[in-house]
Amino acid sequence: MAKDKTHINLVFIGHVDHGKSTTVGRLLFDTGNVSEQVLRKLKDKAQQLGKAGFEFAYVMDNLKEEQERGVTIDLAHKKFETDKYYFTIIDAPGHKDFIKNMITGASQADAAVLVVAANDGVNAQTREHAYLSKVLGVGQMIVAVNKMDIKGVEYSEDRFNKVKEEVSKLLQSVGYKIDAVKFVPIAALPGDNVAKKTENMSWYSGPCLLEAINDLQPPEKPTDLPLRLPIQDVYNITGIGVVPVGRVETGTLKPGEKIIAVPGREGKGVHGECKSIEMHHESIPVAEPGDNVGLSVRGIGKKDVARGDVIGKPDNVPTVATEFTAQIVVLNHPSVMTVGYTPVFHIHTAQVACRIEAIEKKLNPATGEVLEENPDFIKNGDAAIVKIKPVQPLVIEKKSDIPQMANFAIRDSGATVAAGMCIDLVAKKLE
Repeated sequence: MAKDKTHINLVFIGHVDHGKSTTVGRLLFDTGNVSEQVLRKLKDKAQQLGKAGFEFAYVMDNLKEEQERGVTIDLAHKKFETDKYYFTIIDAPGHKDFIKNMITGASQADAAVLVVAANDGVNAQTREHAYLSKVLGVGQMIVAVNKMDIKGVEYSEDRFNKVKEEVSKLLQSVGYKIDAVKFVPIAALPGDNVAKKTENMSWYSGPCLLEAINDLQPPEKPTDLPLRLPIQDVYNITGIGVVPVGRVETGTLKPGEKIIAVPGREGKGVHGECKSIEMHHESIPVAEPGDNVGLSVRGIGKKDVARGDVIGKPDNVPTVATEFTAQIVVLNHPSVMTVGYTPVFHIHTAQVACRIEAIEKKLNPATGEVLEENPDFIKNGDAAIVKIKPVQPLVIEKKSDIPQMANFAIRDSGATVAAGMCIDLVAKKLE
């Protein structure tokens, strides 16, 4: 049963055309998660569209536009199981227009597979994705060196080692520990070393990609941190009353415990008691990190709380910040970001307009070193330390205290323009 196995969110990242979707499609097919007839259909379709060889990619690329362009646009989620784990695979787009989806993907991921083409090595998005994965807290990384079969590479150990060295440098520069990263040479289209070992690279004695994935460490459940449960929705159910629904980020909650939801309607917090907890329509004795739950509560009215409020316990109330300092990366802004700019910040389930009060430092995005103090503006590709003031009360935590509640994306007119994390804050006193 999938839900008895440990669940891991796995994101596939890397430069456009390096073969992420094909790798995922091959993995799902070789592990029996995609049937022969589905693949045959996709093969015919690929040929009709003049894209022979794209059939595995189409397993992930569900959108018609993607199949015609042969590019991954949206995030696709697919589930698969090994004897040990139950995985949700997130195929993150490599194309730069689609980097906003990559952020959403990486911020949900426990581990990443970075796909790098053997003939091409490190490219622009390879760098960006590696850095973002680190900033967004993806702790574990596997590197799949793909396209080992193609002309000019011909399964060469020498070429694999060159790419490995290049990628190692990149990962080290953004802060990954290289001895913990597995490098696997693969050829996704013919299926070498994806789900089973190949004869074509006898020089390689390490795990195939599936074995490397199965060897990941399960995410630690931050049960020892204080309770933080961002509310996604609030329902009013006849006979039960008010039911806030959301995913537990940190800590635990049991029926009978006192709770507080902040900021709440008046920004002062709303006190109540948790009567019972449901998950998948069954009562559970304790809610833990990662659980999507509904709570029946006493003392909290339907209008008292809303999406974006966070439930905690009275002895450790979630932090409402009047301003905060963040490290951000500008990804996709049409011009430049300056003081006074007020885009919408997406933090856990909250969406709040926030004003940039000061740009304190411009940083080198690969190393984090300071390039300039108090710059006038920041633009695409820049990393910076900025001071931010929410226009209304907002719950956010410092990365050093509760990392699960520190990350955010900055959006403006339908696009993600930047991403970052809170490194310091000024807390509001609740009455």
